[in-house]
Amino acid sequence: MSKYQKSDKSQRETMEDDLAPRAVLRPKQSHDSPPKKKNSKSHRAPALRVIPLGGLREIGKNMTVFEYGNDLIIIDCGIAFPDDNMPGVDTIIPDFTYLRENKEKIRGLVITHGHEDHIGAIPWFLQEFDVPVYATPLTMKLIELKLDDFRPKVKSNKLQVVRAGESLTIGHFTFDFIHVNHSIADAVSIAIHTPVGTIFYTGDFKIDYTPTSGVPPADLGKIAALGNEGILALISESTNVEEPGTSLSELDVGKTFEDIFHRVKGRVIVATFSSNVFRLQQVISTAERFGRKVLILGRSIQNVFEAANKLDYLTYQPNTIIQVNELDQYPPEKIVILATGSQGEPMSALTRLAFSEHKLTEIIPGDTVILSSSMIPGNEAAIYNVINELFMRGANVIYKTLSA
Repeated sequence: MSKYQKSDKSQRETMEDDLAPRAVLRPKQSHDSPPKKKNSKSHRAPALRVIPLGGLREIGKNMTVFEYGNDLIIIDCGIAFPDDNMPGVDTIIPDFTYLRENKEKIRGLVITHGHEDHIGAIPWFLQEFDVPVYATPLTMKLIELKLDDFRPKVKSNKLQVVRAGESLTIGHFTFDFIHVNHSIADAVSIAIHTPVGTIFYTGDFKIDYTPTSGVPPADLGKIAALGNEGILALISESTNVEEPGTSLSELDVGKTFEDIFHRVKGRVIVATFSSNVFRLQQVISTAERFGRKVLILGRSIQNVFEAANKLDYLTYQPNTIIQVNELDQYPPEKIVILATGSQGEPMSALTRLAFSEHKLTEIIPGDTVILSSSMIPGNEAAIYNVINELFMRGANVIYKTLSA
């Protein structure tokens, strides 16, 4: 059975129903212009079409088409994860039917940040569409790592790095990349300037006035200036919008790590999103302050760690990071393990530890396990299953105070 799923006919019908009518935006008619005669042969100005192919009314699979005249650009190209009623399916990708029908118009793919629900479907996309891909430095590193797993099926020499504060013009579209904070480095919002007006596409964001050291807050001044100039449409993230209050600042997360490390005696195992470079830095820095060594456990988190290192996004002492074969050389109170599996993923390092299926190490009584990420809607059952197994093996599990 296929390991990934393309949207079938019923899914396409659902998508078309969700998107009908599509957003069609036209320039405003001047009040001073005389009314056109019914038999006028004058050419009508093209409409700007905004067509979500995923990420609307769902978690994941983010992909939005912007089309004006003969120019079509795409923002994000992500995957979604299957429900329990989809056995044998590992990954769901957007339906590319509309793109196939308008293949000659596609001018490029622009990415907001490097999370799977925004970049995960790029390998399948590039197997069909040989177009430029634009992304910020860390996002591009993660895309390159992902494409390596699909070679030789995917060969793209059109990967172009952009940075927050820069502008890019593609056909009728000009993009301004605006720095925002998120649980991954190099996230951007995008102001899309079109012949009919400006669309503000937020991407994923977190308003954090005290992010980690060396990371500026979101460029709210630029965003405010765009608002003053006038915005035709806002396309915004809304995950957890129903939750009252504000998100925990990354600075507060660091203080909580300090408190936990101060009071625990055994090993500390921290599971977080592998792409959260800021959280990796927080854990490593706290470990150094308490004289602990850090083991990176899990392929995806190791890949992100290496990519962030190449970009000089991480700071630590050379002897802080150890390999798994060095684990037994240190007492438990001198060890921190950074692991994948904060969402209860079946093959992640933490899940295998919880079920005693990891070949290299295991949970020992007295371990403190910290789940340092929010629960993605739909993953609750898997996460609590892992938490239960960890408790049964004698671990202390902290899973609420650091879910930022």
